[in-house]
Amino acid sequence: MWAAIRGLNMTAIQKDRKHLANAIRALSMDAVQQANSGHPGAPMGMADIAEVLWRDFLKHNPNNPNWSNRDRFVLSNGHGSMLIYSLLHLSGYDLPLEELKNFRQLHSKTPGHPEYGYAPGIETTTGPLGQGLANAVGMALAEKTLAAQFNRPEHNIVDHNTYVFLGDGCLMEGISHEACSLAGTLGLGKLIAFYDDNGISIDGEVEGWFTDDTAKRFESYGWQVISAVDGHDAAAIRKAIETAQGETNKPTLIICKTIIGFGAPNKQGSESCHGAPLGVDEIAAARTQLGWEYPAFTIPDDVYEGWDARPAGDKREQQWQQQWQAYEQAHPELAAEYNRRINGDLPADFGTHAQNYIDQLQDKPADIASRKASQNALNAYGPKLPELLGGSADLAGSNLTLWDNAKAITADDAAGNYVYYGVREFGMSAIMNGVALHGGFVPYGATFLMFMEYARNAVRMAALMKQRSIFVYTHDSIGLGEDGPTHQPVEQLSSLRLTPNMSTWRPCDQVESAVAWKAALERKDGPTALIFSRQGLPQQQRTPEQLRNVARGGYILRDSEGTPELILIATGSEVNLAMQAAQQLSEQGKQVRVVSMPATDVFDAQSADYREQVLPAAVTKRVAVEAAMADYWYKYVGLNGRIVGMTTFGESAPAGDLFKHFGFTTDNVVKVAQELLSA
Repeated sequence: MWAAIRGLNMTAIQKDRKHLANAIRALSMDAVQQANSGHPGAPMGMADIAEVLWRDFLKHNPNNPNWSNRDRFVLSNGHGSMLIYSLLHLSGYDLPLEELKNFRQLHSKTPGHPEYGYAPGIETTTGPLGQGLANAVGMALAEKTLAAQFNRPEHNIVDHNTYVFLGDGCLMEGISHEACSLAGTLGLGKLIAFYDDNGISIDGEVEGWFTDDTAKRFESYGWQVISAVDGHDAAAIRKAIETAQGETNKPTLIICKTIIGFGAPNKQGSESCHGAPLGVDEIAAARTQLGWEYPAFTIPDDVYEGWDARPAGDKREQQWQQQWQAYEQAHPELAAEYNRRINGDLPADFGTHAQNYIDQLQDKPADIASRKASQNALNAYGPKLPELLGGSADLAGSNLTLWDNAKAITADDAAGNYVYYGVREFGMSAIMNGVALHGGFVPYGATFLMFMEYARNAVRMAALMKQRSIFVYTHDSIGLGEDGPTHQPVEQLSSLRLTPNMSTWRPCDQVESAVAWKAALERKDGPTALIFSRQGLPQQQRTPEQLRNVARGGYILRDSEGTPELILIATGSEVNLAMQAAQQLSEQGKQVRVVSMPATDVFDAQSADYREQVLPAAVTKRVAVEAAMADYWYKYVGLNGRIVGMTTFGESAPAGDLFKHFGFTTDNVVKVAQELLSA
């Protein structure tokens, strides 16, 4: 049927396109109504744009949602989730109609906002506005860099676009500035964004609080801007996309004028259809206005036929496979490397290489800051890992994220492995997530631990999506010194440790730092936060068994001659403090054990037997020492234990004065331990 429309006049073609788009509108309003919860307005307003993009341009294969050279599609205004669920269902992905009927219900594949890993074809979790847009920037960056690294003359095996839908809320969020500014600077020409310019947000008409000249704003970023596109005119939408694809040196923003809730006669164009079901009567009226005569959740066969993307998807992927076979023959080593990286596998010998480096560090002690130890680890591991894609939020000289073979990625040369993110902590972190989601890279990015707060939600999203993003945080405590409490982290470590699926390491010396990097790189099911010191840290002596146990997150660093009567637990710069206190206490005849616990989550994942060996339940007198929020440590010391930690913000003074002021001295730890032992 649909091939036959080529012979019809434009009016008939447009009518048939509207009919296909109306399937999105019907499914969206029906699912939201059945759930009695959701956002029908955006899917109904953007249905026409989606129909043109998905049916005429999007390169994808519903039979293989993970095809590496597919176009990426991101719904940044994720509250309109029924738009993407309708698209996936209609175009042939494994998302049955029953799942749409279960919209927003427990264990369905159609949660209230799109969530990565729930339904095939969902490229990223969206909902926190603006982050999907930033993820899309990361995906486009990954595509450009991967292409520069792997494509060869006559062999463009990496060649796809990233499309993103977004709304007013995404543009009002500050992260949109961070990410889009950088996208323009890096010349991400295969990034195409569609702005749903409907003039409505939850509180009503946005002209009362959002009067930016969006076109000029994006032009100033270095984007191509296509303005005033009728978002309900298929021909205009198609022309805009063709123009966008023709510009390969700049990202493109297509500003689409749309009517929110298009088709609902009494509610369209107002906030009343933004975030609530339309109601039975309005849905009936919408069906009449749209000419959609079918009952709820009923899609006629000819509409399914018109939407089915599987035959075209199979054909596109087969064509790419032919290109791939030619590439394999011409460049077999590159092809094998591409497959390894896309699969997320580290080189086969990486584990052995890393362990040899760790062993060498233990044999050659050095008293250095753990941030310097981090840079040394990058120099040791980096040559083995071309998939590393690093960066820093304008603090490379302090975070020490530049390593010997780091090469900047620029608009003109994307073959590098390092991004100068500028002062964009939030944007950096969300872009990293997009890079990880795209595949082919292991991204790391750095800032001061205190400024994790700017990026907190992107860090949470990495954990929620179980992405392999590595967040490097330096200047980890009041040891930052004179910059004062605005720059001295206190509660951030606890926040990271309390985040589900986040692995957090705070190493005490160069050996633990190298182990932490190895663990972060080898972890494939979630992000890692690596917490490093500004100040120098002395290296600890270890037996071969202790060295092996560092990777278990917590281990006995110093033990008593007999059964311990006291256990000191510490991390990072405070481990040496605990060791000095233990020495003094042992000279007083006390039986003291010191446990270094660089990664509490890793320790908690060990067997009950191992945890009992390290922290025997019978030893109830315990003191935790860490220059961070004290309350976190009660889970390890118990209510009867003691904690030498922070209960206030810091102060401005040299680091040595601050540690003394807040009680991080050998004498104070000994005093606290003595009081506990005599209690």
